[in-house]
Amino acid sequence: MTQTPPTDADPEFEARKARAKAWFEQLQGRICAAFEAIEDELDQGPHAHLPPGRFERTPTARRDEDGADGGGGVMSVMRGGRVFEKVGVNVSAVHGRLAERARASLTARKSIPGLDRDPRFWAAGISLVAHMRSPRTPAVHMNTRMFWTPQAWWFGGGADLNPMVEVPEDTAFFHQRLRAACDRHDPDYYPRFKAWADEYFMIRHRNEPRGVGGIFYDDLCTGDWEADFAFTRDVGEAFLDAFPALTRKRMREPWTEEEREWQLIKRGRYAEFNLVYDRGTRFGLETGHNPDAVLMSLPPVAKWP
Repeated sequence: MTQTPPTDADPEFEARKARAKAWFEQLQGRICAAFEAIEDELDQGPHAHLPPGRFERTPTARRDEDGADGGGGVMSVMRGGRVFEKVGVNVSAVHGRLAERARASLTARKSIPGLDRDPRFWAAGISLVAHMRSPRTPAVHMNTRMFWTPQAWWFGGGADLNPMVEVPEDTAFFHQRLRAACDRHDPDYYPRFKAWADEYFMIRHRNEPRGVGGIFYDDLCTGDWEADFAFTRDVGEAFLDAFPALTRKRMREPWTEEEREWQLIKRGRYAEFNLVYDRGTRFGLETGHNPDAVLMSLPPVAKWP
């Protein structure tokens, strides 16, 4: 991450924060609309008789350590749909002062001189996890975010596909869309961020990957805010292009009880990763955000053999 001069001295930076926050909120709305449209389309299969799923939207809030307003967001969750057994699409914009554990977490990855003296922060982003009814339709995760301190700013995020049983053509399609988004900005992004995803989304205590990967990036600060923000938007656009198409392709396929059993076991693996390794989970809980929103990613039903 390239260090930059104190960004609170930049008169344009408040406007940049507002633009990032507005983009994440817009993307949330578009994704929720796309997923509700998919719910309307399912016309066969064991859950086609159910009412089409709809998102319930709940405001979230956090308080800083001194009780001051720390921002919040909107938790949008669909439960018990025809296609989506549970999907959450959350946005938030939070601010305050980083506690010691949160500062230690950030500075373990990179040096941020002066953070101890001035631990103010601002962060906004979107986070999505979808757990599907059908074992033939892959689960998925996507998030993008912007982080600011008086000493530095950066973007992060990514998307990864989590099928119960890999279908190579679906994996190739998902990765191709992410590669195209990366290549528009830097030909080095896709191989670098794919490798990062392969390393990050590893359930290390089981020595197995969480899924078939995607891309993951963090601490992205080239020094050109507009370019880094444009890339982050393109990651969101690539997800919106790829995942609904895969869902429509697979959602009508029949499945067996054995496949459903394996799906529930794979969900258990997913829960293990999110509770043990996921950076966003740790950061959200350490900074006092709404725990229901932080733990939205957990599946509605899971099994351990």
